Amino acid sequence: MIILASLDQFKSLYRDGRKWNRCVEAIENIGNIQPNVFHSVGDSLAYRVQHGPSKADEQFVGHRRYFDVHYYLAGSETIECADKDTLTLTHPYSDETDREYFTGTGQAHRIEAGQMVIFENHQAHHFSAADNLQKVVLRVTIEDGYFLNK
Repeated sequence: MIILASLDQFKSLYRDGRKWNRCVEAIENIGNIQPNVFHSVGDSLAYRVQHGPSKADEQFVGHRRYFDVHYYLAGSETIECADKDTLTLTHPYSDETDREYFTGTGQAHRIEAGQMVIFENHQAHHFSAADNLQKVVLRVTIEDGYFLNK
């Protein structure tokens, strides 16, 4: 899990590549979308504005085909993250949902308004607590700009 201090830091570090530029484009468009409805930018990114806490789950969730990127607009959230190889697989990977589930323990991080998080695919995470949360949730393909299966 990569934790960034701000959107400006994200723009500075991830300025190259279509998918990262589309993340910024999506974040800059949040005033024009309905909360909790997914929208897309091209074929490599889907995003939504989330009001309220993430689904608290005892299990860790991991992905293979998409990165999750979260940009915190308000409030805070606690996320526990661990490398998949240190966890116990409970539900195998599904290509239909791009999810696999694990149990175990990881390191907890408190994320505050203004910060960004990139969930890396060799790790899994779960959400445990949130206060007055509002964030942008982006699902970004691991391929550079297009889906390989299209």
